[in-house]
Amino acid sequence: MDEPAPSPLKAPPPTFRELFTPKLVTLLRDGYGARDLTADAMAGLTVAIVALPLSMAIAIASGLSPEKGLFTAIVGGFLISALGGSRFQIGGPAGAFIVLIAAIVERHGYEGLVLATAMAGLMMMAAGFLQVGTYIKYIPLPVTVGFTAGIAVIILASQVKEVLGLDIATEPAALAPKLAAIWAALGTINPAAVALSALAVGLILGLRRLRPHWPGMLIAVGATAILTALLGLDVTTIGSRFGDIPRTLPLPSLPSFDLAKLRAVLPDAIAIAMLGSIESLLSAVVADGMTGRKHRSNCELVAQGVANIASVTFGGMCATGTIARTATNIRAGARTPVSGMLHALYILLFLLVAAPLAAYVPLASLGSVLVVVAWNMAEREEFANLLRASWGDATVLLATFLLTIFEDLTIAIAVGVTLGAFLFMHRMAEGVEVATGRPLVADDAADEAGASAGYEPAAYGGDILVYRISGAFFFAATATVRGVLDRIGEHPKIFILDFSDVPLVDSTAAKSLEGFVKKLDRAGTKVFFTSARRGVRRTLLRAGLRTPLVTYAPSIEDAAEAARKSPSTG
Repeated sequence: MDEPAPSPLKAPPPTFRELFTPKLVTLLRDGYGARDLTADAMAGLTVAIVALPLSMAIAIASGLSPEKGLFTAIVGGFLISALGGSRFQIGGPAGAFIVLIAAIVERHGYEGLVLATAMAGLMMMAAGFLQVGTYIKYIPLPVTVGFTAGIAVIILASQVKEVLGLDIATEPAALAPKLAAIWAALGTINPAAVALSALAVGLILGLRRLRPHWPGMLIAVGATAILTALLGLDVTTIGSRFGDIPRTLPLPSLPSFDLAKLRAVLPDAIAIAMLGSIESLLSAVVADGMTGRKHRSNCELVAQGVANIASVTFGGMCATGTIARTATNIRAGARTPVSGMLHALYILLFLLVAAPLAAYVPLASLGSVLVVVAWNMAEREEFANLLRASWGDATVLLATFLLTIFEDLTIAIAVGVTLGAFLFMHRMAEGVEVATGRPLVADDAADEAGASAGYEPAAYGGDILVYRISGAFFFAATATVRGVLDRIGEHPKIFILDFSDVPLVDSTAAKSLEGFVKKLDRAGTKVFFTSARRGVRRTLLRAGLRTPLVTYAPSIEDAAEAARKSPSTG
């Protein structure tokens, strides 16, 4: 009687092929026609127009040359769409990586970034094959909002130099030294750069309001580049700082490395893998919410890993799924991952044909593009709502936000998730209740009447004591439950503990309960456990709560009836 019943038949788990077949393959297998290609081609062009200036701006803000952002959008963007588990995901360089990449480049140079990104790609592939992607849903909202807002603040600070045209020889990556350097250089403000920045922001925001379907960022960058060239403005441009942009992709290569170098960049690789996984899967979730589709999270992680390795092999930087460009792709009418692949090919076409034109683009306008991006990604309303929600959510939010700004993104996420887990356990433990007696109203009748069940302690007579636990009975709730049970006065002949409202029991709680039951057993009390679910009963049995120490019964009534018929209690 003490062994759990066999499990009911369940649907078989998905096979390896089902889990890791790219969405592209599935959709092409289902049929792909001319209308689909036309829709994807237009959507891909729309996204490419958005991604073109953004990719260069993100690379420059990360301390790299602009072509590295374009290489990433081409190689990483193509592979993320071709191999990924999302129908609409657009990959490429992301603003969320700016802080991290700038710090890595400052410490280890570009070769260190390449090595860390390649290692991160292997980690992401491993995480996908180990099916870790399904656990991304356990990252609390205050953590994602906190680190996103923190990144937005750092991006804004990083673009002050370009927007104001300041003369800063070496700009620190950390926020506090950066602000000190900006303050010291305020006397070098370039009025022409400020004017171009204001014009770019005005065009982006104005077109967003008046002509939302127009490519505001590209128009702003193009207009400021034309003005700079025609008027001969004395401002820093892509050409004056970086020279000409290459017109082809570089040959694939990876830097030489040794064990010491691997150890040095390992923490950075973990940070890239963590942030890339979170960012890409959040983007896929947003896409699912906009379209009603469902992505394959683990397949997406594998694709992200491959894309990151390939991206840096071809001279790029970290790549991930991007929420803004993915949303643009959906709104533009994309139907399959082909749109993302075409977006990468359009950027490659620009590189082959029009790369020299990028030399005229003022860095002030690219800085303005990132200022708008940072302002949009800050999620100000959500931030304010979480501050007002509860002290716990506010604590997690502020801890993640402040650590992102002043310490390190990896530490911020780790601390935020840990605080969120403790907050969740605290709330779950507070929700556990222990009541004595028997229900006056059946649970279903009480629910229909809109009332909670009451209890009548004397219903079974003085020799039978009934207790009911409600809620998840786990280690954080152990002290509460044992505190109530240990306050029982005289030991009854029969003790019934009802588990009908307990969805789970962990080993700590079960062991704690074993000590209480043994104390009752020594006092001569017969113990019954009732209505224990299959998983709950299995955990209790493993903790040693079995016959003759405990008798299991389907309900309180059955336990009471068995107790009356028992020779030892009759």
